[in-house]
Amino acid sequence: MATNPLQKYFRQPKIYISLPSQGIYSAGAIAGDVNKLAVYGMTGMDEIVFKTADALISGESTARVIQSCIPEITDPWSVSTLDLDLILASIRVATYGNELESMRICPSCGTDNTYTFNLSSIIDFFTAAQYDNSVKVDNLTVILRPLSYKDSTDFALRNFSIQKRIAQINTISDEEEKKKLTSEILNELTVLRQEIFTHGIESVTVGSDAVTDRIYIAEWIANSDRTVTEQINKHIEQNKSRWTPPLQKIKCSGCGFEEEVPIELDQSNFFVNA
Repeated sequence: MATNPLQKYFRQPKIYISLPSQGIYSAGAIAGDVNKLAVYGMTGMDEIVFKTADALISGESTARVIQSCIPEITDPWSVSTLDLDLILASIRVATYGNELESMRICPSCGTDNTYTFNLSSIIDFFTAAQYDNSVKVDNLTVILRPLSYKDSTDFALRNFSIQKRIAQINTISDEEEKKKLTSEILNELTVLRQEIFTHGIESVTVGSDAVTDRIYIAEWIANSDRTVTEQINKHIEQNKSRWTPPLQKIKCSGCGFEEEVPIELDQSNFFVNA
């Protein structure tokens, strides 16, 4: 087959990244070296995909762009959520550069301000972040695992659907129907939260025996004292805190008011050229 004479003009890797998880939680999703993944800038079609609302909500647009810009990630849906923010930040950097502009209205004087953040610092933060997957609960050792992008997206869509139904309850005039629907929705929400919780547990070890069956783990959680889930939740929140980028200091150009704000990694506006 003849070589395309335009091949030398194809896009080239802009940066290389190392996955924070080292690919431990993304089995089969990555074909290359997790410590040196090439990141390409987005194509024009990738940008169009990110502007498609339905694909953005379903997660399809994110998965397609990840595979386009980091080809060695062969199954984006199986990528760990630990790595997702770094992956998206690196694609943004490879496409538009290190700077990210953000608009904010000053809460003190109402001035519209534009601030510029350096995304390289965010990449450095996630690269160095540590995930502690082990928590002791009495004489048990619980091994945690982050959700995959697929699980995270599915759970988010289910929660979104439930929240929409909750919002519609007040439109029902029949009190009995309203009570019945409220009870059904609350039950669904409870089941969803329990599923999310158990999906984040890889195994429970007692002595030399490790239980990995998700059904057994779910039964254990459902029949445990509240202190058990409290200890596990506390550990999960500590991990979440360690993986939350530090707030950025900003100063209003109008009145000089200073505050600290997070860098928003919302995919709906993150991939818009500054």
